[in-house]
Amino acid sequence: MFKNRVQIALLATAVLVVAAGCGEYEKLLKSRDYQKKYDRAIAYYEDEDYVRAATLLDQVDNIFRGTTKADTVKFYQAKSYYGQKDYMMAGHYFNELSVTYPSSDFIEEADFMRAYCFYMQSPRPELDQDNTYKAITAMQMFMVKYPYSEKVEESQEIIVEMSDKLVEKSFISARLYYDLGYYKSAILALRNSLIAYPDTKYREELMFLILKSSYLLADNSITSLQRERFQATVDEYYSFIGEFPDGPHSREARRIYESSNRYLEDNSNET
Repeated sequence: MFKNRVQIALLATAVLVVAAGCGEYEKLLKSRDYQKKYDRAIAYYEDEDYVRAATLLDQVDNIFRGTTKADTVKFYQAKSYYGQKDYMMAGHYFNELSVTYPSSDFIEEADFMRAYCFYMQSPRPELDQDNTYKAITAMQMFMVKYPYSEKVEESQEIIVEMSDKLVEKSFISARLYYDLGYYKSAILALRNSLIAYPDTKYREELMFLILKSSYLLADNSITSLQRERFQATVDEYYSFIGEFPDGPHSREARRIYESSNRYLEDNSNET
């Protein structure tokens, strides 16, 4: 019984503390004491109460503009949105700090975090990769601006990761045409992917899909186009087998070559 009373008393105390905190915050929102708002915003941020910190900093942003605290307000404003995982708003405010206060002590971290916010918004490879491109560009700009920063190595790792995602996106997009049976478009898309990323880990798969698309295109073509397209398939076979003679697709590639070559021999007298 005594234990239950103690627990009830502790719970009641906690409720009162929370209520008092809420009351203080509500008063701050209506207050014109902007210095107190600023101080409490920083305290809220340090306590990881990012929503309250961001709200108060939004209120004092214009008030402290032009003062020695202006860049500090902007920095913690951005960090508070980052803490909420609102990477779009965080990136916006990091960029504002960089553009408006180029001499700030926070400038290097702000430039890195702006790029990092693009990185955090980069979606899975199947989706639009606009933020992936922006992350790569922003990280490259950061390394040019701060070549001796301790963040350079991390920036390089992010660029590699984002580049790999673009390679995968290119492969997925190119393969989609093949999966849909649009073999002519597939050949073009697959070639473009190879041109854009010649050292991709998908190189063997891309080259095999070009070969197979070429064969299926020829096989499904009207008679007047088949000879030319089967010859193109044979040419693709030599390109593929020259690079990957013992790969997992080599046996199927050989069957495609033999079938294509047989057609060409059987129709060698066609004009």
